[in-house]
Amino acid sequence: MATMLFSASLNGLSRTKMNLTSYPLWPSMSLSIPSFKTSMGSSKSDIFQNGLSLQQPTIAGFLVKSRSLAVNARAATDKTIYDFTVKDIDEKDVSLSKFKKKVLLIVNVASKCGLTTANYSELSHIYEKYKTQGFEILAFPCNQFGGQEPGSNPDIKQFACTRFKAEFPIFDKVDVNGPNTAPVYQFLKSSAGGFLGDLVKWNFEKFLVDKKGKVVERYPPTISPFQIEKDIQRLLAA
Repeated sequence: MATMLFSASLNGLSRTKMNLTSYPLWPSMSLSIPSFKTSMGSSKSDIFQNGLSLQQPTIAGFLVKSRSLAVNARAATDKTIYDFTVKDIDEKDVSLSKFKKKVLLIVNVASKCGLTTANYSELSHIYEKYKTQGFEILAFPCNQFGGQEPGSNPDIKQFACTRFKAEFPIFDKVDVNGPNTAPVYQFLKSSAGGFLGDLVKWNFEKFLVDKKGKVVERYPPTISPFQIEKDIQRLLAA
């Protein structure tokens, strides 16, 4: 049976091409994990410069057209950020659909990290500059990295709003990795992390979302908000 699934020339028979994708039970033979390297033009994380890809096999000189295994990526394509409801810092439900047609920068924040001062300061500056143009920052406190966000929600709110004058929305503390990962972060990582997903590496990792609610870029913690500004400008102008 397997010998009938590719082109063959036997006993004078003419070469016949069989379309492998027409067989619903044929297993996928390709695993492709996108690198998500974009043309936005800013500094990129190594995770986007080095994608994992297993090339499609060839049989008797013909490319096997196998179905992709990227189930999570397809599922993420069907969803947008607007499909999720989260709790704000005061533990009230907030539907992210309220941010439709806005450019979003989503960040996992912490109060006691070495990156805290620079990131909060730059985030506040960028928010003030672009908030009237349809830009929002969504900050999600997380205590999974070195225990650097140990405070209660009121503590976090007071810290961000008093010390850094943060006016952008701050939400309830969440897990961004592991079995209790918040659904919104499952979506973010599956949209910009490939079939197997990709762990958030540390505090202040950033996801940029376009006006249609789709993740278009992901930045490691070492990329500062100011380095993302040109990408934000491009999406606002689109």
